[in-house]
Amino acid sequence: MTGFLAATALSFAVIFVAELGDKSQLMALTFATRFRALPVLLGITAATAVTHAVSVGVGHLLGATLPTFWIALAAAVAFIVFGVWTWRGDALSDEEKNKSSATKRSAFVAVAIAFFLAELGDKTMLATITLATQYPGAGGVTGVWVGSTVGMVAADALAIVVGRWLGRNLPEKAIRIGAAVLFLVFGAWLGVEAFLGA
Repeated sequence: MTGFLAATALSFAVIFVAELGDKSQLMALTFATRFRALPVLLGITAATAVTHAVSVGVGHLLGATLPTFWIALAAAVAFIVFGVWTWRGDALSDEEKNKSSATKRSAFVAVAIAFFLAELGDKTMLATITLATQYPGAGGVTGVWVGSTVGMVAADALAIVVGRWLGRNLPEKAIRIGAAVLFLVFGAWLGVEAFLGA
């Protein structure tokens, strides 16, 4: 499998799982109860593409300057932290709930801005930076960007569908625990790889 395909597949899987039960997925659910699905999805896609492009750029620069062992070890620790973070769960603040009450005419802009701001420093952004350090080269970096963007949009599209059809009746605790366990598994796997490759 080429660097592009491997980076795309892994990034899609990791970010899709990271987004399950995340604050921005809760925002997607909230927006989906107020606006039509298409402007919500387009706003999410635009914000995600920009945020993840920045994340991949940062990760690529870090990956080019740091030794491989320390990058892999930092990635392992980061994914374990993401697992604990996911286990703890996210909730929308009053300010974030108010962001989703914009007029229907400006739904795209409201969603794009809200998602961009919500993603800054969020675990999916940090996970994308971490993934980009693992795949140097143009193909790997592009694969991380494509995979992470599509993974997040797919998870949020699922939230939009659920938000439109089922309201807010998601088993949030089960989703959160499942995502946390997968993050911990990814972290353990990266840790083993770091020490085996040293």
